[in-house]
Amino acid sequence: MDVLSGILLLCLAVGLYVVCSLYLLRNPWILHKKKRLEFYCRHISHRGGSGEKIENTMEAFTHAVAVGTEMLEMDCHLTSDGYVVISHDYNLMRQTGYDKTVSSLRFQDLPLYEERLEVTFYVGHYSTGKDRKFVLLEDLFKKFPSMPMILEIKENNDLLIKKVSNLVKQYHRESFTVWASEESDVMAKCNEQNPSMPYMFTMKRGILLLLLFYTGLLPFVPLGESLLLFYLPSIINRTYIPEEAILKKRFVVYLLQKLTMRKSLFEHLIKRGLQVQLFVCNEESDMEAAFAVGATGVMSDYPTLLTNYIKKHPPPPPPPISYFKGNSKHCIANR
Repeated sequence: MDVLSGILLLCLAVGLYVVCSLYLLRNPWILHKKKRLEFYCRHISHRGGSGEKIENTMEAFTHAVAVGTEMLEMDCHLTSDGYVVISHDYNLMRQTGYDKTVSSLRFQDLPLYEERLEVTFYVGHYSTGKDRKFVLLEDLFKKFPSMPMILEIKENNDLLIKKVSNLVKQYHRESFTVWASEESDVMAKCNEQNPSMPYMFTMKRGILLLLLFYTGLLPFVPLGESLLLFYLPSIINRTYIPEEAILKKRFVVYLLQKLTMRKSLFEHLIKRGLQVQLFVCNEESDMEAAFAVGATGVMSDYPTLLTNYIKKHPPPPPPPISYFKGNSKHCIANR
C-alpha cells in the first residue's frame, strides 16, 4: 500500500509539474517581466549583404541600408595599431588572397578584398563591387548613427572588447547594438565590459536553452539574453556547406531541424521580449520557412531579395508601440 501511495504521489507531482510548465510556457509573464528592447527588426543583412556587394565594405553596408535593411550584422577584429576593423576572418587568405592575419597588420596596410568573392552561405554564387576596402567600426557608427547592429567578437581579446565597448558608449549606441559571440567566456567579458548592451545566446547557452525547453524547466528560469540567432537547418549542405564533418551527415541535420525549429519555443521567447533571428536565408523558400516557424527576423546575404519578399508578404502587426520609444517602418528604435 505504501509503494502504491508513493507511485500515486509521484504521478500526481509529475502531472502537476507538466501542467504548470505548459501553462507557464504559454503565459511566461506570470513569472518574468517582459524585456523592452528598443529595436524590432525583421530584415537583417549578413556581413552587410555579402551576396550583392563585397562583404563588410562600406559599399555593402550603404547598399543594404538603401534597399531597406533594418539591422546590420558584422564581425570585429583588432589591427596591430589598435583599430577595430570589420572582417569576418582572422586570417585574410579567403578574403584577399594574402596569408596574413588582421592583428599582424596596421589598418592602412590591410590589403584589398578580392575583386570577386564567393558568398559563404550560397556556394557557387559570387559578389563583386567597386569598393574593396576594409571598414573601421567607428566609421560605420558615424555613417549610420541610428541603425541597429550586431557585433560579433571573433577573438578572445580583452583590448578588442574594451575598444568596441568604448566606441559603443562614445556614440551612445548601447540600447541598439548587440554583443554577439559563439563563445561563453568571450560573452562573459563583453557583458562585464558593457552590461548595458543586449546580447545573444552563445553556443553553450543555446544548448542549455534546448535542455531547459525539453525538460519543462524553461518557464521557471530567468534569461539574460535578448536575441536568439540560429541557423535555419534546411540551408546546411544545400546553400551552405559546413566545415564540420558531423554537419555533413543528413541525419544530423534532420535531427537538428527537429530539435531546434520548435514554434512553441520561439513563441515563448518572443512573449518574454526576446527576438528570434534565423540565418542565412538566401532563397525566398528559406525566408518563408524561417518566418513560418516563428522567427521575428531573417538574416540574409541578399538585402534586396529580402526586402522584396517582405513587401510581398506583409508582416503581422508589430508589438504595441508602448514597448518602444520611437519607430521606423519595420524596425523600431529610439535613436
